[in-house]
Parts: sequence; structure tokens; C-alpha cells
Amino acid sequence: MRRNALKIPHSFPLTPHEYFSMRPILVSACLLGLATRFDGTSKRNERVLAYLRNENRIPIPVCPEQLAGLPTPRPQTWFATGGGAEVLDGAGEVVNCQGLVMNESFVRGAGETLRIARLAGCTEALLKERSPSCGVLQIHRDRQVVSGRGVTCALLERSGIKVFSEEDLS
Repeated sequence: MRRNALKIPHSFPLTPHEYFSMRPILVSACLLGLATRFDGTSKRNERVLAYLRNENRIPIPVCPEQLAGLPTPRPQTWFATGGGAEVLDGAGEVVNCQGLVMNESFVRGAGETLRIARLAGCTEALLKERSPSCGVLQIHRDRQVVSGRGVTCALLERSGIKVFSEEDLS
């Protein structure tokens, strides 16, 4: 049996002082290297990991689509009309590549993500750009990249959580 090397950004175990001095932040699980994307892959981002380490933040991994009960892998999705805010307001539409409307699942996943944020005391979220759930400045509409917010991003912002993406990190 082969063991995968696990890169842990902090030395463990943490002292109680170290642990309690870390502030929680919601993070798209795929950015942390977890295979949560629609195609069963991750988008591990070293800048995200460095940011978390350098800013003394403790990541709270979330995948709104998995929290909604969708499988991994799952059919790819995008917006047919509107964006995240419009879906929350009942005026937009998220569809998958099979033509099924996915609004209910995306709203449910956004709500579960918000519940986790509140339970963990998160006031910020670092989300994956261009995702139909997590997109901060860009989303896919009819398979093209356009300006807009994902469903979860829109709900988190409405709830007073500061949201930014991996592309905002320098």
C-alpha cells in the first residue's frame, strides 16, 4: 500500500495558543487540494495555501455542490440566465450539461455553506473564481466567461460575509 505525502502548513500538534489565535475562513475545498470539482479533480492553489499560512488563518473547507447532496463527479453546470443573485431571487437559472435546471440544489448548497460559516465564526470566504457556486467576479453563462457571482458567493455577501477569490491574492 502506497501512502501519499501530506503537506501540512503548520507544525502539529499546535499549542492551544497557536490554535486559538488562528481566525477561521471559509475556503472552496477544491483550492485546498480536495477532489470536489464536478469532474472529480481539485484546483489546489499554492498561493491560497501560502496566504492561509502567512495570515494565520484556519481554513474551513466547503464545497456547496457537495453540501447540496450532488455527487462527485457530477454533470458540469453553468448559468443559462442571470447569475447567483438572480437565482436566489427566482429570476435566474443554473442548468447542467444534460439540460436539467439545478437551482434548488445550488440554493440548498449555498444555504448549507452559510450555516457552516456561522457555526465556525467565519466573517470571510476565499472562493474559486468562475464556479457556478463560488464565482466572485466571473461565472460561466452558456459556456462563456462573463461578469457575475455564483449562487453561494451571492448569498454569503448578502449575509455580510466578505468574499474574495484566489485571483485576488498577490
